[in-house]
Amino acid sequence: MTLDPTFGPPVAPAPGVLAADHDRERAVDVLRAGYAEGRLTKAEHNNRVTRVYAARTYGELGLLIADLPAGPLGGPTGYLPLPMAKPRLNSAAVAALTCGIGVFLTMGLTGVPAIVLGHSARRQLRENGERGDSMALTGIALGWAGVAILAVFVAALVAISAAAHSMHPVVAHPIPGGAPALPVPANPGGPMAGN
Repeated sequence: MTLDPTFGPPVAPAPGVLAADHDRERAVDVLRAGYAEGRLTKAEHNNRVTRVYAARTYGELGLLIADLPAGPLGGPTGYLPLPMAKPRLNSAAVAALTCGIGVFLTMGLTGVPAIVLGHSARRQLRENGERGDSMALTGIALGWAGVAILAVFVAALVAISAAAHSMHPVVAHPIPGGAPALPVPANPGGPMAGN
């Protein structure tokens, strides 16, 4: 029997992954071979077969056949874990980053949503183990920057408005007949226009 060198030993999913009926049958075949070779007694074989059919995960199957050869290739059966799949990306973290970037386009209006979404995402990340912590932190930082931009913008508007309303020059118009001059605002449409 020749083996194809491009294929390595069979690798099973991680121990926590649910096993299929085919996997249970393969484990029973390994147990039968172990019994036929005298490695297991009849009672051990029957006990393990019962436990194989009751097993739900690859880890449980692996424990039942780990001390037996793995079919015609020999050697212990190895259930090597596959690389774990990447955890899911948290959508609140993506939204926080999007709102954080948006503060520069909206003059800071999306700053508060970025902060709220960023903190919500970080709480969800701790609970679920999802990815996106750096996105949430960046969203929070950009959100606070947006709040600062908005505060500076509002302060500038208030300062400009206050300066514009306080800069009405007062002009004194002489009154005929020797009476003292009354101050009149330069703006003819102002509040004292009727006097």
